[in-house]
Amino acid sequence: MDVMGDKATLFGTGRFVKSSAQEEPRDETGEAADEAAEELRRRLAAEAGDVEAMSVLGAMLLRRGDLDGAEPHLRAATAAGDRAAANNLGVLLHQRGYADEAAGWWRIAAVAGSTAAAHALGRYHRERGDEPAAEYWLRQSAEQGHTLGAYALADLLEHRGDTARAERWMRAAAERGHREGAYRLARALDREAARESDDAAAALVREAEQWYRQAAARGHRRAALHLGTILERRGELKEAGRWYLTSAKDGETRAACALGFLLRDAGDTENAAVWWLRAAQDGDGNAANALGALHAERGETQTAERWYRAAMDAGDINGAYNLGLLCADQGRTGPAEQWYRRAAYAGHREAANALAILLLRAGDETGAEPWFSKAAETGSVDAAFNLGILHAGRGEERSALRWYERAAAAGHMEAALQVGMARLREGEEGEAERFLRCAAGGGSAEAAYRLATVLDARRPPEPAHELGEPVNRRSECEEWYERAASQGHRRAQVRVGMLAAARGDVVEAARWYREAAEAGSRNGAFNLGLLLAREGSEPEAVVWWTRAADAGHGRAALRLALVCARRGELAEGQRWAERAAALGPPAVTERAARLRDALREELSA
Repeated sequence: MDVMGDKATLFGTGRFVKSSAQEEPRDETGEAADEAAEELRRRLAAEAGDVEAMSVLGAMLLRRGDLDGAEPHLRAATAAGDRAAANNLGVLLHQRGYADEAAGWWRIAAVAGSTAAAHALGRYHRERGDEPAAEYWLRQSAEQGHTLGAYALADLLEHRGDTARAERWMRAAAERGHREGAYRLARALDREAARESDDAAAALVREAEQWYRQAAARGHRRAALHLGTILERRGELKEAGRWYLTSAKDGETRAACALGFLLRDAGDTENAAVWWLRAAQDGDGNAANALGALHAERGETQTAERWYRAAMDAGDINGAYNLGLLCADQGRTGPAEQWYRRAAYAGHREAANALAILLLRAGDETGAEPWFSKAAETGSVDAAFNLGILHAGRGEERSALRWYERAAAAGHMEAALQVGMARLREGEEGEAERFLRCAAGGGSAEAAYRLATVLDARRPPEPAHELGEPVNRRSECEEWYERAASQGHRRAQVRVGMLAAARGDVVEAARWYREAAEAGSRNGAFNLGLLLAREGSEPEAVVWWTRAADAGHGRAALRLALVCARRGELAEGQRWAERAAALGPPAVTERAARLRDALREELSA
């Protein structure tokens, strides 16, 4: 009796459990025949005065939507004291629009112990703003195990801000299989995790995942989206894609967009575009921007512009920023400035930074600075770095350093390098090392070289070997020199070559000297010449010394002067000696001057 009554109430709420795709196909013709036979049997029993038959027959007709046929049977059963019939009569009257009369019958059924009626009565009172009465009846329903009652009570308590009790009843509903309850419990656990420390947060996130999974398995599309997000963050892309697909097929546009990004990252841009298109057509601005970027990469600028405009129409201000980028790439600075301004005024920090750069390039430093400041204040790391450059260009070193430090704290590699260099100039070697390590670890070749020089300067002399030969151990500074050298830093390449030469590794030294020299390093060219001369390849050494001397290397010019003097090429020797004397440094200037004078006397003799 109660079961039939509860089913009728479920009908009234529109909550039916859908059949699983794995279930065996049903024989609908046979079921219809069985139902007709059951209805006939119940009708005959009802006509004979069977109260239970009246109640069941009324519920069957109510489920079918035959309100006129159901009502007399339900009223007769209710008059005979059947609580399920009283509940279903309330459902019928509520559907007819007689809510107050329905509440009266629900009260009768609820007092008689119907949990479904107590739930319906609680919903009735809440709709009318009588929250104390609503809580009373919903609690009666929930405490007797009614799933919908537990969920409705949790919803009421959450609305009041009573989160602790709300979570308790939402959990009860979720544990009884309520999919929306499972989803909302997971969301509550996620919010709680954001406020907790790492270990506690991790435990809450794991629990939230289980509730998302339960809700998603029951067809909750937003739960499937969140579950996919968790799995993607964890690197479980295949399963994440399955849940995104499930959610997207159920109409969740954000899942379709996320699935598109997952497919793009896997290299499947064609299918990514299909899902982005579906999401964009449903009004997802992020998907529209993704489509715009895809067409822009293909050179289809008109189509890209159309999708960026669609993103703006969907309320995504990134569309205006991307239009600015598109116009800037085409050299259309006027429209680019217009779109950047639109996005910047809407609070887009990267658009504010881009607008400031555009103005700065046009010579409008006064107009650029406020936009840099606005972008930096809202969290743009690049804007903070650019403000540092702006202040440094004016000679305002303290202000520049302040902005560099702000950008460095947010992980900006070049800003960390600038802070490190400033600290070195101020003699704060410890602080300098810390910032240089950050920048070098982030991939800055200059920072790696500067860090190596700091470590090199404090390196103690190598201990002597037992036989009096120096011991050359590989040090940390050499590792940083090599990292910078491998990134093409010319001075680091020369230094690595020198360290290799000190170890006696001529081949390695020559390799690094040659690499630096070919990249334009005059010291690399000079040292390579020295190495070749020692190995007996003076003609090739002369080639590299000539390159170094032409680039302004005084010692290379002096070496060329000596070679020419030794070969008897006095006029050429005098020319190189003159060049060396002019280039310096002082020790070279002195020697070169003496050689020049000697060659001049020899030529005039």
